[in-house]
This record gives sequence, C-alpha cells and structure tokens, in this order.
Amino acid sequence: MPRRISNRTATEIELFPFLSILFCTIGVLILLLMVLTAQTFSNQRQITIVAKTENGQNQSKQPRYIECRSDGVVLYPSQEFVALTQVNSSYSPLQTLLTEVKTNRDKQYLIVAIRPDGIEVFKTIRALIESEGIDIGYEPIDEGWQLKIQGNI
Repeated sequence: MPRRISNRTATEIELFPFLSILFCTIGVLILLLMVLTAQTFSNQRQITIVAKTENGQNQSKQPRYIECRSDGVVLYPSQEFVALTQVNSSYSPLQTLLTEVKTNRDKQYLIVAIRPDGIEVFKTIRALIESEGIDIGYEPIDEGWQLKIQGNI
C-alpha cells in the first residue's frame, strides 16, 4: 500500500512576545511596590498646612495654628508648649492667643492640627475656642509627621 505523505505543517505558537510583556509588567509592579514601601517607612515625612480656598486663593483672615497632642498643645510659630493642666489657666499662653484672636476676630482664625493621640485634647480645645466665638478649622495629621507652617504669622 502506498503511503500518503501529508504536507501539513504543525502550527507552533510563539510565546516570546507574551512572556516579554509579562516580565516587563512584573518588573514595573515590583518597582512600584519598592517605591511605595520606601515612602511608607520613611521617618522624614512633613506636612505643610496652607490656609487657602479650593481655587488657591488665600482667605481674607490670617490663620493662627495650634497642634493638639496627648499631653497638651503646641502654639505655632513659636512652638511654645502648653501642658494639658495649664490649658484652662487664665495666664497660659493658649489663653493669651485666644484673647488675641478673639480681639481680631474679623482678621484672624484658628487652625488646629490633631495628632491621633490628641483627639481628647482637641475636644477640650474645640469647646474652649467655640465658647469664645472664634472661627476654627482643623486638620488631622499622622503621628510621625513633622508639622511645617507656611506663611507669616
């Protein structure tokens, strides 16, 4: 019996282009993971609070800054610390600041930066500020971040 010879050629699939794209994608994802991890574990994080509206214009009032921590408050830009036990004292630097802002209520207001452990202190400070009729804004900030104030006070 004569044999039939088939001229069919086997179809081969070339995987090289697919694997090349796959390896490039994996490389980019690894690079992104490394960058994000480095940013997450960095201790040199800073946050700058800028008092501007959504369209980038400065408010007509000048902001004054307070940072709430677990043990008290820090007044900026002097970075003067007021212990929690001295917050309600009539001679504390905080009361002096509140009196000054209350006197210039149409020109100044307060921005309070809140650390995660300073929420209870913030509740006390907020009640004190609102009882004086002073406008207030607040910004939560992370524990490891350094607060940097922009602008002249």
